[in-house]
Amino acid sequence: MDILAADIGGTNSRFAYFTVDAAGTLKLEESIWLKTQESASFANLLDQLKSSDLSLPPDRAEIAVIAVAGPVERGTHSRPPNISWEIDLSRANENFGLKRCLLINDFVAQAFACRSPVIESALQVIPGKIDPAQPLVVIGAGTGLGQAALIPQTAGGHIPLASEGGHASFPFETEAEFDYMKFLHHQTGETYVRADTVVSGRGLSLVHEYLTGEKLQPAEVAAKLHDDVQSLKWMSRFYGRICRNFALQLLAFGGVYIAGGVAARIPSLVTHQEFKTAFLRSKTMTHVLEKIPVMLNSNQESGLWGAALQGLELLGRP
Repeated sequence: MDILAADIGGTNSRFAYFTVDAAGTLKLEESIWLKTQESASFANLLDQLKSSDLSLPPDRAEIAVIAVAGPVERGTHSRPPNISWEIDLSRANENFGLKRCLLINDFVAQAFACRSPVIESALQVIPGKIDPAQPLVVIGAGTGLGQAALIPQTAGGHIPLASEGGHASFPFETEAEFDYMKFLHHQTGETYVRADTVVSGRGLSLVHEYLTGEKLQPAEVAAKLHDDVQSLKWMSRFYGRICRNFALQLLAFGGVYIAGGVAARIPSLVTHQEFKTAFLRSKTMTHVLEKIPVMLNSNQESGLWGAALQGLELLGRP
């Protein structure tokens, strides 16, 4: 059985060819990365894939599961905010030759990846005990803040929950943070400050500018973080807080998984003591939070594994 998995982001579009053996075990055979912005449309992107070195033609796959960085409607349509074209799979067989396909949010794919072999290499940030029968959540700061959850079913398989929680307001807590909030209002013109303005690559630049007066790109700030204690502390605290809130909202005894992005490049954002302090800080729920493990998944192809795993479940081979 052959599965085509894709993870389409604003910068890179990753594709992979997976096989499934008689025991239902996934195996990654090949993967390839294409530049998203070099394609004028989704159809053009598939044409580039067909002419690439990937040995599985899209029309030969038993199922194609395509993850995209944006909200998804009916499992067939998305208008990704950071891509100039939309994806419409409502007539996928007729238009693209795909036998069977599903379009999912990229963080839904990251959530499924947390039940795949790639998670074995994840870094433990905060210890705890994973309960596989309970919900897990995945969260990751990159260009924006992605979130999703995976709910196990008693009969087997999982129910994925997509989220656009990065567009919800961020919870500032202290007078110093309220001053920062005013700075963000002025800088962004937002009616309310969104979580993905604070916990993201852009957020890293903004907090550094607020604390130091320097206007730098996220990569430039990252290079200075070992000397810039305040920017690191603030960002770590914000990241820990947003993870804590999501963990409490879903009671994520299945674990909190931080997916790549900024934390993969700067692990100290989540290994710093400020992160753990913020994650565990609660007047009423610290005893609950102490039981929830937090892991950092830095595998850059985990979204492909997650998409393939959902495809496997849809084919009835969990």
